[in-house]
Amino acid sequence: MLTLAYDGTDFRGWQVQPGDPTVQGELQAALGRVTGESPLPQGSGRTDAGVHALAQVASFILQARIPPENLMRALNRTLPPSIRVLEAKIVPDTFHARHSAVAKTYEYRIFRGAICPPTLARYVLACSSPIDVVALQTSAKHFEGEHDFLSFAATDPDLTARSLQIGNKSEIGSKPDSEEAGGFNPQTTPTSSSASAPDGLTEDWPLISQTAIRTIFSSTWEQRQTEAGDLLIYRVRGSGFLHHMVRNLVGTMLDVGRGRIKPETIPAILAARSRAAAGPTAPARGLFLHSVEYKQ
Repeated sequence: MLTLAYDGTDFRGWQVQPGDPTVQGELQAALGRVTGESPLPQGSGRTDAGVHALAQVASFILQARIPPENLMRALNRTLPPSIRVLEAKIVPDTFHARHSAVAKTYEYRIFRGAICPPTLARYVLACSSPIDVVALQTSAKHFEGEHDFLSFAATDPDLTARSLQIGNKSEIGSKPDSEEAGGFNPQTTPTSSSASAPDGLTEDWPLISQTAIRTIFSSTWEQRQTEAGDLLIYRVRGSGFLHHMVRNLVGTMLDVGRGRIKPETIPAILAARSRAAAGPTAPARGLFLHSVEYKQ
């Protein structure tokens, strides 16, 4: 098992795609160079194009008996600088990075200031317009608990390209590749012994046959001050996430923060079970897979 961090800016997401650079593809190629074997690493979630990770987990089976520390060092020597292996360990054969996960946490970062530093621009949504932080915090709490999140799922490719107005500019959400995916059973809580979805039914595509019910354990906004300006950080921890779900939550809450809708309308948006009822899709660059949790 590997724990990875990566800058997703220059990748077409996690999942291998012919002709495009992907994190999974780079890792598979690096394993081939180091071990002579090319297993396809299974990630805890299929992050979308432009989405970053602080602690993505990948599992695979190797025949070569290489000590984990040596494998980590060798992979970091051959991987591109935008991908780093933070940890390597041997786990039981029954472990699967996606199926064995019981909870995941995502972060979304927004920079508030007149000039966004170049060192942050790839990793935040820069927003200079006024935002009511208290309204953001109030709206975030409405998502905690078990809800049907169909209104926040990218069920229609045309709807994923709805523009997010930032000042006088328009940011377009990326087309539906695979942003927030995981192999979680929607009815499973962190203490359940069953946390796997049927093979081939990943949560990044909310098909009609799948339920959109998810459990959100915490949903909060934090404000941090920096020399250049304030950072607003949304952190959400849940049993699983639909495709574009976190970015759609953020886009909707920004509508609340800008006074376009009231925090009290969130329950009605959830009840509508319609993507058209919610706000726009926030850009991918502000989103991070923060951490993945497994049973001890």
